[in-house]
Amino acid sequence: METLVLNMQDELIARCKAGDRDAHYRLYKLYSKAMFNVGYRITGNQDDAADALQEAFISAFKSLESYRGDSAFGAWLKRIVVNKAINVLNKRKHESIPDDDRWDVAEEEAPVEYGDELTVERVKRAIGQLPDGYRSVLSLYLLEGYDHQEIAEIMGITESTSKSQLNRAKAKLREFLGKEIQN
Repeated sequence: METLVLNMQDELIARCKAGDRDAHYRLYKLYSKAMFNVGYRITGNQDDAADALQEAFISAFKSLESYRGDSAFGAWLKRIVVNKAINVLNKRKHESIPDDDRWDVAEEEAPVEYGDELTVERVKRAIGQLPDGYRSVLSLYLLEGYDHQEIAEIMGITESTSKSQLNRAKAKLREFLGKEIQN
């Protein structure tokens, strides 16, 4: 079964390289949901994740000739999505909000407490509350499976910064969740 999927994927890639629009669309449909989730886990924002996804596919399709097949296409594409999501975060960091009354927003209500029950929704909300840097490192390390050296390269930080960001993210999650999370 896996060989059939790989052959189909290789065929789609070859057709994309030949300029087949239908193959582009089918490759997009095959990977878009998973890659959106990668972008969302890093950016914490649906619009930003959608932007990162679109930019990643544009880049991937433009540079498809450079895909050599050394790794799975999904892994190659995921790396592009991660880089685009990091770029979105960097761009967001540099955007400033004007200092006037139009930007005053009422504070959100305190989140509903669910006692000691640790639910997936609660963890997702807590991860969403993390600062961008913490959330990015946590997502790349725990959810995407990158090691600290890879994270350092992707984000342009040192390995020790990656490790400290992960530890701080875990501490913040413990604080947000109000209970100990096992390492």
